[in-house]
Amino acid sequence: QVQLVESGGGLVQPGGSLRLSCAASGSIFSIYTMGWYRQAPGEQRELVASITIVGTTNYADSVKGRFTISRDNAKNAVYLQMNNLKPEDAAIYYCNARRKMYDAWGQGTQVTVSS
Repeated sequence: QVQLVESGGGLVQPGGSLRLSCAASGSIFSIYTMGWYRQAPGEQRELVASITIVGTTNYADSVKGRFTISRDNAKNAVYLQMNNLKPEDAAIYYCNARRKMYDAWGQGTQVTVSS
């Protein structure tokens, strides 16, 4: 199994930037599709961005052009660069690893966007 630990969340003003990191351990990182999800209070958890083992990316429409997901298999890490943050981006962001029937989650990192 794989263990995931997120970091990089915090408080930022609208228009600001944050870079989230997810460190993986315990398994072969390169075989997993990786994703970032977020969940705001009272809302369902939603997919923000994902990246496959070959580097194919997908983004939620709400973050296209502002967020960039990337992975570094040598470092067993996945990142989410978030630019031009908006108040509606505020949520707990979770790192996800997925392969076939296996699904692993990190504990989440809080992103707050407020002036």
